[in-house]
Amino acid sequence: METDILGAPYQSRTIPLGDDDEGDVVATLVSRRSAEPTSRAVLYVHGFVDYFFQTHLADFFVTHGWDFYALDLRKYGRSLRPHQTPNFVRSLTEYFPELDEAARIIKNEDGHDTLLVNAHSTGGLIVPLWAHSRGDASPVDAMFLNSPFFDLNAPWLTRAAVAPAVIRLGGSRPYLKLPFNLGDVYGRSIHSEHYGEWTYDLQWKPLAGFPVLAGWLRAVRRGQLRLHAGLDLKVPVLVACSARSYKGTKWGEDALAADSVLDVEHITKWSTKLGRHLTLVRIDGGLHDVMLSAEPARGQIFAELERWTKAYL
Repeated sequence: METDILGAPYQSRTIPLGDDDEGDVVATLVSRRSAEPTSRAVLYVHGFVDYFFQTHLADFFVTHGWDFYALDLRKYGRSLRPHQTPNFVRSLTEYFPELDEAARIIKNEDGHDTLLVNAHSTGGLIVPLWAHSRGDASPVDAMFLNSPFFDLNAPWLTRAAVAPAVIRLGGSRPYLKLPFNLGDVYGRSIHSEHYGEWTYDLQWKPLAGFPVLAGWLRAVRRGQLRLHAGLDLKVPVLVACSARSYKGTKWGEDALAADSVLDVEHITKWSTKLGRHLTLVRIDGGLHDVMLSAEPARGQIFAELERWTKAYL
């Protein structure tokens, strides 16, 4: 355990995960304790082209009596090594070992009885798949999914025609760069050097993202199709997303009050496949990461989160 790059009171520990075809692999668990001893903990899991930097989110939880943890997944942020392809996996199940180990540390080593997992975007797809796969042995007691990546942001015909081809191509040529990327609209909407309020490491979270590789997209699409078939999560789940999507590929002021990455109608549609106990909140003026939205949208999502945690946890 050492002082994290964010400085005290944040600490971090490296989770060794063995080797893959590029060499050694690690994940990083960041932690910050509440002022008073507590048996409740939250684990934050980031999205694609992302890492944990949202200290205001940690502020909220520790103020409300939760110990806060955040996991930088393999090949992201604090866990990215020079020999690695940023953010790359061949299957979303590759992330399950670091989630297992983070949960073990939080519950077994640190002695927490209640674990809320708060996951964003691609993390919001990975975490339900992981918890479902663990069945009754799942360590998760509740989930808060922030704009989860439940479908490709493309017209139905494109998804129907292209997705099967990508799945085949991603199996045979996983490191192939595909001829599209995320664009910089979302990055410009949140970074303080452009139109946003937030400062973060542009080496770990570039404005226009990292290249989209065939193997990674194959992994995501297979995970999405598994979700579409229906999961059986038995814990309370809160899903939050913006009230609208920004459809442009070039910058426009409307990007400051909409999800410029995903189609929010896909999120609302597929959330019903998660399990038996779902709360869905759509935030007017919300961004893709609703916790990074400008006020008053940011205040609204924190108020909704506080109300939900008091009701179910």
